[in-house]
Amino acid sequence: MDLMTYFGLALLGFVAITLFRCIRIVPQQHAYVVERLGKYQATLHAGMHIVIPFVDQVRYRHTLKEYVLDIPEQVCITRDNVQVHVDGVVFFRVMDPMKASYGVNDYEPALVQLAQTTLRSEIGKLELDRSFEEREKVNHAVVTAIDKASDPWGVKILRYEIKSITPPQGVLAAMETQMRAEREKRAKILESEGERDSRINRADGEKQETIKDSEAVRQKQINEAEGEAKAIEAVATATAEGLRQIAASLSTPGGTEAARLRVAEEYLKQFGALARTNNTLIIPANTSDIAGMVASSMAVFEHIKDDSVPVRSNPPRNPLSSSGHTAKHEDRT
Repeated sequence: MDLMTYFGLALLGFVAITLFRCIRIVPQQHAYVVERLGKYQATLHAGMHIVIPFVDQVRYRHTLKEYVLDIPEQVCITRDNVQVHVDGVVFFRVMDPMKASYGVNDYEPALVQLAQTTLRSEIGKLELDRSFEEREKVNHAVVTAIDKASDPWGVKILRYEIKSITPPQGVLAAMETQMRAEREKRAKILESEGERDSRINRADGEKQETIKDSEAVRQKQINEAEGEAKAIEAVATATAEGLRQIAASLSTPGGTEAARLRVAEEYLKQFGALARTNNTLIIPANTSDIAGMVASSMAVFEHIKDDSVPVRSNPPRNPLSSSGHTAKHEDRT
């Protein structure tokens, strides 16, 4: 093989290498920073690009995907002087490859240091109990501080999350005791509130029962009074009707004789009943003068019949208290 052949092969190889170095293919979600003679020239994004070989050089390669950066555990001192171990994780993305290449030497350790110092500052503003309750507030404060500081680096902080906050064992034991006391306190409060509500409900029930009973008694008394009133009214009506019928009967032929017979029967019946039920008797002087007593009673009827005004003369002699002396008979048995 002669010299010309070697020269041709060398030239062909040089052309192939030159063409290879002229073409740059950038993958998706990546960015290449190109320098020309040591000076920033351009940023190549996803796709195929042509560069000048031996003049343009790809100096930095960046991934535009979201990064997950672990923040190592560190000791933080709270506002009430309690040492706690805190670790976390930060999520970020490269937004400007040129700034990420020239703004900072290495943005990952820079972000770690910035996150740790910011976290120590935020934890120092809170007491131990609040540090557990306000994690969201601490995360937001860390994101705001880091994002503001990392803006010249071309890096966007998406979020920061605290993974764990670990107090010393003594503090954990004291917190456990406090939590147990709080739970017992809440249990006693709930028990007392339940007992109070139960008593209130029972008192309300007894009150309602008393009210219902009193209303029932009142309604019963009203009903009984109305019934008695109606009964009295019915008796009075019946008595009036009976008296009207008696008056009408006395005006008919034979009515006076029937009234005399009725008075005599009632006299004998009541006198006999008085003798059976009492041991003290009031005996008229003329017990055998039944006809006289009947005549006295009928005289009252005749007087009422003849005169509608009340009788003003001396009333007829009472057969039971007539001009005879009263004798008192006592049962010695």
